[in-house]
Amino acid sequence: MEFSVKRGSVEKQRSGCIVVGVYEKHKLSAAAAALDEAGSGVIARLLKGNDIKGKVGDTLLLHHAGELPAERILLVGCGQQGSPLSDSDYRKLVGAALGALKGTGAKNALLALGELEVKERDLQWQVRQTLEAAGNVLYQFDQLKSKKEDHEKPPIKQVAFLVADKAAEAAAGEALRQGQALQAAMQLTKDLANLPGNICTPRYLAKQAEGLAKGNKRLKATVLDEKEMEELGMGALLSVARGSRQPPRLIVLEYQGGKKKDKPVVLVGKGLTFDAGGISLKPAAAMDEMKYDMCGGASVLGVMQAVAALELPLNVVGVVPSSENLPDGDANKPGDIVTSMSGQTVEVLNTDAEGRLILCDALTYIKRFDPEVVIDIATLTGACIVALGSQAAGLLGNDQTLVDDLLAAGRVSGDRAWQLPLWPEYDEQLKSPFADMANIGGKEAGTITAACFLSRYTKEYRWAHLDVAGTAWKSGGNKGATGRPVPLLLQYLLGRVA
Repeated sequence: MEFSVKRGSVEKQRSGCIVVGVYEKHKLSAAAAALDEAGSGVIARLLKGNDIKGKVGDTLLLHHAGELPAERILLVGCGQQGSPLSDSDYRKLVGAALGALKGTGAKNALLALGELEVKERDLQWQVRQTLEAAGNVLYQFDQLKSKKEDHEKPPIKQVAFLVADKAAEAAAGEALRQGQALQAAMQLTKDLANLPGNICTPRYLAKQAEGLAKGNKRLKATVLDEKEMEELGMGALLSVARGSRQPPRLIVLEYQGGKKKDKPVVLVGKGLTFDAGGISLKPAAAMDEMKYDMCGGASVLGVMQAVAALELPLNVVGVVPSSENLPDGDANKPGDIVTSMSGQTVEVLNTDAEGRLILCDALTYIKRFDPEVVIDIATLTGACIVALGSQAAGLLGNDQTLVDDLLAAGRVSGDRAWQLPLWPEYDEQLKSPFADMANIGGKEAGTITAACFLSRYTKEYRWAHLDVAGTAWKSGGNKGATGRPVPLLLQYLLGRVA
């Protein structure tokens, strides 16, 4: 789908479908009023007949309304007139509008929604949110189907965002550029995550990273194999991979957009391409969803693609430790003790707590980049789903300024996070009589003790941890990757250059 910005009067626009807002109590937005006047009052008459209530997200499609040049008009409810929309209300109505457009058969559409007032948000925010919503509504993963679904109506190919003047056109144009990069990054993240484990292996992920760097002078890809990781002493990461026939990889993408002396932002994403739990085998039900245990790594690749596309004036490094976790005669056993790259030893009490084992070696490895800040992203604990559901990612860290910046980025992007405590009292749960630490801390506060484990490897830099176990994918009938937390991470990086 192609997106663009268009300037002009709404009633003069030729389009397959024009989208305008209407309010409760038969009130019209300015764009709807202009169309209504040009169309001999057709919209006002329909509103009086209560064909649409005007509640947020209501939609009504009109065909060949009056003498207007548009083939269709889509009315979308905006709630009470004079009351600014909330972030969630705007996302709801624009998602409903795009969903309704999907079934119209129109080849192109014009969105006249920029006039809507969203509390404490500007036009640029609206445009970015619209593109993200479009990507979510229109996304399909059918690459592996022998026969594509036969849709009766052709998909919309072009969507334009209508603005009133040159200043708005310039602002919307920049937002469009950012929104397109975000949409593409989320699509890459979803595509990688939705691929099955027999295709998306550690070596496959490494090839995708190398493909991103190919032909881009600002991106450099480095892939470490087993031998190189052995030489570095990555005993924790390598121990997880022992039960798999797929060799592990440590994937590094370096983006040079700032000055050479500028310290980089480092993103570390868990890349477990399939997690059966190892010897501590998971239940069979929904085990297929463990292909999503690499969503953290996929999101890092997506963000790195967006950073390069936008040519952000930053230095950013993306690191993805990647392996599988399967049962085998050589796999980790409960009670085994492994030595991490940092020299610290870990007693493996549960082989299904493997994500922290591959992350801890990556978090040690990245010290060579002398990072400004480090953010790791992982589908780490089921406890996070219990605590926060699918609404927010768990957020913990050793630097409150970094945590606050990520929380703020989540509020702006709508990809929210919630801070959990990282108190030393929780660290006591990781004590082991035989090693420096255990890899689990018992049933209580599982998300927090997992972060406490990681914190033992991050004492030399500013660090935050995002547990996205509840937000990275959806289960059930709408099963699939969400592309989160790409919006949060990209907003954080944009905020650093604003």
